[in-house]
Amino acid sequence: MEVTEVRISLRDDDKLCGFANIILDNTFVVRGLKIICGVDRYFVAMPSRRKRDGSFADIAHPITSEFRKKMEKAVIDAYWKEVEESRARELKTTDL
Repeated sequence: MEVTEVRISLRDDDKLCGFANIILDNTFVVRGLKIICGVDRYFVAMPSRRKRDGSFADIAHPITSEFRKKMEKAVIDAYWKEVEESRARELKTTDL
C-alpha cells in the first residue's frame, strides 16, 4: 500500500502543528490525522473519537510498524514542504 497523496492544513498552535488528509493507493482517504510537535520529534496522531468514559480510541490506524513509518514520513515531509511554501507566500506578500 502506498500513500499517493497528502494534503496539509497548517495550524498556529504550540503542539498541534496541522492536520493531514492522506489518500492510499488512489482509492481510500483518511482524514483528520494530526501533526504534533513532541518533546524530541514531530509525529502523526491518528484520527480518534472520544469514548463514553472520556478516553480516546483511534478510528483508523496502521497495523504494521513498517507502514506507520512510511505514512508518517510522507505526512511529515509534506508538512515541512507546506511550511516552506507558506513562508515563501508570506515573504512575497510582505514584499508588495
